[in-house]
Amino acid sequence: MNDSPSRLELLHFTRKVVEQQARSALTQIDGWIAAEEEREASRRQAEERRPPPPEFLIQYGLNPANIDAVHLGHCWAAEQSDRCQPATKEQIVEALQQHIHACIHCRPDTELGF
Repeated sequence: MNDSPSRLELLHFTRKVVEQQARSALTQIDGWIAAEEEREASRRQAEERRPPPPEFLIQYGLNPANIDAVHLGHCWAAEQSDRCQPATKEQIVEALQQHIHACIHCRPDTELGF
């Protein structure tokens, strides 16, 4: 008597193994997708909660009592400095009237009609 499985039985067995491995792989991929969707949702929520950028910035000198320059809130040069603080339009106007330098890149003086 021949106890070895037939070729057809081996093919059916192989199909079941591949099917099981595929289900396992799909479950793992679905977990990765769910985790990424969660990260994306967290990023979107954080972005929605982030306050809008300030309209104007004051750049202070090494001595925080001295003002070096004034910027628009989106100025790339101000982003390079860690000495900028949000400011109101009135504070910027007052600084410009006191002859504080306006940034040459974003031109807040032009924006305010100086």
